[in-house]
Amino acid sequence: MFALAGCRARGPGDRVPVSAAGYGPLRPVADEATGLKLLQLPDGFRYRSFGWAGEPMQGGLIPTAHDGMGVVSGEGARCTLIRNHEVITSDGSFGTAALQYDPPASGGCVAFDFDGDSGLASGFRAVLSGTLQNCAGGVSLRGSWLSCEEMTFDPATGTDDRGQRRPELHKPHGFVFEVFPDGRRAPEVIPAMGAFKHEAAATDPRTGYVYLTEDGRGPSGFYRYMPNDRLRLAAGGHLHMLRAVGRSDLRRDVAVGATFDVRWVPIEQPRRLSSPTAAQSAAVAEQGLRNGATGFARLEGCYIHGDAIFFTSTSGGDLGIGQIWVYRPGQETLSLLFESKSAKTMDYPDNLCVTPRGGLLINEDNDSGSPQRIIGMDGEGNAFDFAESNVVLAGEFGFRGDFRFEEWCGVCFSPDGRWLFANCYTPGFTVAITGPWENGPL
Repeated sequence: MFALAGCRARGPGDRVPVSAAGYGPLRPVADEATGLKLLQLPDGFRYRSFGWAGEPMQGGLIPTAHDGMGVVSGEGARCTLIRNHEVITSDGSFGTAALQYDPPASGGCVAFDFDGDSGLASGFRAVLSGTLQNCAGGVSLRGSWLSCEEMTFDPATGTDDRGQRRPELHKPHGFVFEVFPDGRRAPEVIPAMGAFKHEAAATDPRTGYVYLTEDGRGPSGFYRYMPNDRLRLAAGGHLHMLRAVGRSDLRRDVAVGATFDVRWVPIEQPRRLSSPTAAQSAAVAEQGLRNGATGFARLEGCYIHGDAIFFTSTSGGDLGIGQIWVYRPGQETLSLLFESKSAKTMDYPDNLCVTPRGGLLINEDNDSGSPQRIIGMDGEGNAFDFAESNVVLAGEFGFRGDFRFEEWCGVCFSPDGRWLFANCYTPGFTVAITGPWENGPL
């Protein structure tokens, strides 16, 4: 899977034809739930939408800003997912008091169940609230979800990482929370995983280590959390930041296929939010960089598959439009798998997952003024369009406007490999896509 020698950067303007490695050209396809043509997909693929923002759920109304998501359990055709809501406002929490970390904050998570035989979702329920900008995350070893805050708030200064005064907030923010799917068990904050602009988390089932990405404004870190108890992550542990031997900065000037030996730099004060020499949210990365760790450009999606952990650098690369890295913990090596040389090929990769047939699916979050895509990649590093947004609403679900340029998030597959789930960030809904996967690399 993913022979690194075969992965190569492509020249400017060289877009891989979808027929070369994908499923063929895209066309508008009607949603089986609403009849709206929300997506463009290859022939043979179909989908259903559900979980729209503003619809009722257990614990209030479904929030906006649908972001990272994962399947936390599954049996037969049924599975349970938890979805992040990247809300940054302080308009009040949803759900019961037991699920609220800092009640004025409006971010959090929603769980729901999906039946793969009927294609229907049900049981939408609040499972975490009172948090800020819950972006991505990852599934833990015990069937819970690690939800990552991408916004920090320091009660000592009363400001968030944008410098905005937030007198209504009471607790520090910028943490990872372990979230449970039943809607009754209180989430657990994990301060030892660090206080910074978190993005995603991936847990290695062999060691219990959790790997974390940071979407910072300056050089960002790739982290490893070594828990004291692999099944009780909130019980404490040790945080480290990756060092690529010989390179202090990997944001630019790296050849595709380049491989680096990896070492790990300890973070002595993972909960530190501010320092005299670093902007708020950068105090953790500052500790690692000062001791020889390596900086990346805006790290986002992270996904583990066997002995490979894939993660995206949204604005990395010589053109600043995206890199995909792979870290192999068994070998302690880091390699550049892919770098975009054209916005037409890939522009700002975000969430990603490994597919049941050994390909990659990447959510795009571009600034190029083009409709947002879900991009596939085969084992040789060839990128192709799998889906494109076609969301234009005329009052449906209370939304009106052209939403084709809003990002897609949270790609993940059902345990049986039949259904792909993804979120439309704005106006906020989830889709489940199925079709002839066997006809291509995904």
